[in-house]
Amino acid sequence: MVVPGVGVYDHCCIVGEVAKELVKRLPANIRAHLFPDGSELVAAVHDIGKVSPYFYEKIRQNCTQPVVDLPVLKDINPDLESNWGGHAGVSQVALREIGAPEYVQRIAGKHHGSVPPVNGKRATDQVFGGKPWQEERGKLVTAIKNYFNSNWPVLKDDHFARTQVLAGLTTVADWIGSGDFFSDPLDDWPLKIKEAVDSAGFIPPVYKKGLSFSDIFHFSPWEIQKTLIDKIQGPGVYLLEAPMGIGKTEAALYSAYKMLTRGLASGIYFALPTQLTSNKIYSRFQEFLCNVLADDDRHRSLLLHSNAWLVDTEMGEDAAPGGSWFNSSKRGLLAPFAVGTLDQALMAAMRVKHGFVRAFGLAGKVVILDEVHTYDHYTGTILDALIDLLVHLRCTVIILTATLSYTRRKELIKTSINTDDYPLVTSLPLEGRISASSVKVTNEKRVRINLVSDKLHATEEALRRAARGEHVLWIENTVNDAQDTYLDLASRAAGMGVECGLLHSRYTAEDRQIKEDRWVELFGKDGRTRQVSSGRILVGTQVLEQSLDIDADFLVSRFAPSDMLLQRLGRLWRHESSVRPAEAACEACLLVPAEDSDICKKPYQAFGKSAAVYSPYVLCRSLEVWRDRTSVGLPQDIRKIIEETYRERSDEGDMARLYQEMVDGTRYRKGVRALRNLALLALDSDGKTLPESKAQTRYSEIESIEVLLLKQVVHDKAGKTTHLVLLNGDSIDLPCNSGRLSSRRRKLLAAKLMSQIVNVTPKHAPNPVSYDNLKKWGFGNCLYLGSPKEDDALLRVVLVNDSRALVGLDGSPASEKLDLSYHRDLGYRVKDKESNGESI
Repeated sequence: MVVPGVGVYDHCCIVGEVAKELVKRLPANIRAHLFPDGSELVAAVHDIGKVSPYFYEKIRQNCTQPVVDLPVLKDINPDLESNWGGHAGVSQVALREIGAPEYVQRIAGKHHGSVPPVNGKRATDQVFGGKPWQEERGKLVTAIKNYFNSNWPVLKDDHFARTQVLAGLTTVADWIGSGDFFSDPLDDWPLKIKEAVDSAGFIPPVYKKGLSFSDIFHFSPWEIQKTLIDKIQGPGVYLLEAPMGIGKTEAALYSAYKMLTRGLASGIYFALPTQLTSNKIYSRFQEFLCNVLADDDRHRSLLLHSNAWLVDTEMGEDAAPGGSWFNSSKRGLLAPFAVGTLDQALMAAMRVKHGFVRAFGLAGKVVILDEVHTYDHYTGTILDALIDLLVHLRCTVIILTATLSYTRRKELIKTSINTDDYPLVTSLPLEGRISASSVKVTNEKRVRINLVSDKLHATEEALRRAARGEHVLWIENTVNDAQDTYLDLASRAAGMGVECGLLHSRYTAEDRQIKEDRWVELFGKDGRTRQVSSGRILVGTQVLEQSLDIDADFLVSRFAPSDMLLQRLGRLWRHESSVRPAEAACEACLLVPAEDSDICKKPYQAFGKSAAVYSPYVLCRSLEVWRDRTSVGLPQDIRKIIEETYRERSDEGDMARLYQEMVDGTRYRKGVRALRNLALLALDSDGKTLPESKAQTRYSEIESIEVLLLKQVVHDKAGKTTHLVLLNGDSIDLPCNSGRLSSRRRKLLAAKLMSQIVNVTPKHAPNPVSYDNLKKWGFGNCLYLGSPKEDDALLRVVLVNDSRALVGLDGSPASEKLDLSYHRDLGYRVKDKESNGESI
């Protein structure tokens, strides 16, 4: 007996009704501007291309019971569908033949994420069934129009933004409409629409009204915080330039609370530079939401863990386990509240697969962009485009930074503000006048600066201070340098009773969370109220300078550009209430090249690995500014130092050469001009859609490879199960057949496996694994493996043996050129086999 499925007409109507329900749940101002009458019809017609010979034959061949074999379909090969993008491509050409607006055609064509190759094709072509099948598709569209009693929406202004959110609405409605709620065609599906949308997580939050700033954060706002809060009255762009530790996060969150309770925003997306910082601010964000959400609001329970929203929500298609969007960093954009990386938001403005889903997820939200000074020219160009898109999406964009140059500020806000004042709040509301408001900060501090070129001297000083009870922070510019420094310090500190820790980006999510929680608590405001007899040393990378509320007595930092150094100095003596040893002084030690080295002539030798991370020209300009400084006043010196470093000037000799290298690039790195051109190419809406794995949101990182680390993998052919042992000792039995997994079990397994993944750059990744093997062993039921057309899976899977080395699933070395290992304390470690084991 053949089990009937949901027909195309019913599925289209389901998706249209889901879209209608999704729009109904948005704030009135967002609905009115972005979703005109008839928006649900755009979503409903997305799958009319399933009425086609090739799609029918694909379904027939996949049926386990005999189905009517139409003679007209003889010799049809469904695999050829890829030549026109499958049924989505048929939808596009069919709607073109019917005379639907061009934007409706394009939305239907790309509802699976990519633009189909249908140029030169017509709906009446024989491969699409000729005129008879097109007539059926036309009848289907008429029937759908009659069901909804609506016509195509008319888009007047903000055409691109509206097209993006309508495309996103279509795809998200399709994901929900393809879920388990609608799998039985005999069900009375209209009764399930609201429940399905609820279960997908799209429930309008309920807020506690009338809360003051101190009600939420338990302290009174500073003057600069009150200034930002007062300025934000509606959608627009708002820039807060203020020193580290002044409470920019709290000011942004309270401003968001005001917008939410007034019904002017649909949610919050808090975007940070890296995954590490976004993970850590999650707990602060969670506490804020628990204070502002009503006690019985469902969203409170979904905040207990970053994967909770994934496990407790239900969607189909690409948003199901094993799909490319079953991922907390992506799906978080669709949740009412999320903390994540800027990368995910940037792709809303790029020609990347499912970029429009991100646009839909961000529409109408308060989008907080933190640490915007950290981005390169490539990312900065895309960020500018994102801000422009967010304004058209009726978002409230709050930009937070401590160190921004005049030039970069002008690029961000598209206008020139003639003031040297700092701190500063610049307001560009959609409705109202542009303004700039400054506030004087009274709590100033002075940091003593020591420049040293001998790392051993810095090591001795760090150990000496820690031994007398100080909390020492040591920041390197690369993960490998941080790992080497940690090993040097830890080996000596153990005998002194000094505890050492390490934080960077190359840990599994589970290990990173454990380490963050412990060390940020120890170096945080509450941890510092309990002074211990011996101090501690925390070693890390740039993640320690961004968005973490940590407080150190003494800082050692590898030399970096001025804005980065100022951020690091902001971690010193952050809280007045912290208990410190009597001998402690607010000081920093900067590791710089030796004075006798020819820095400008040979910057790569002088600065070492740092010159591969930062522009040698900027490092040299920064060193000019810091070379003769013995102290820095915060915040009073911030603006001056930034402008001395980045102001335009005429250079000669070696500095002129380094400047030209920065602009034009070298054999080893792209120049500013090339980076901006590449960014503009990535933004080109007429170009080919990029897969997400190829979408570069910051050029220095290019692709990020996911590596799943396991202790053991045993494939049981007879039992059709793959037995996995995780690094923490937990065991998982992974069914090879997805049909043996309930929806909830699949999600729980996926969340557990994702906690064992570490992200690395391609050059540091282990050997790829066969897509077919991982699929056969059941990994594809829970994790996204990439395209089945590729021989290798996007996901890399390796084992960590008893000596902590990474090996392949067959026990062979994980890489021919690299020694790869994973330690719970060190993280993912990379050594070059050809360079005598040197860390790279």
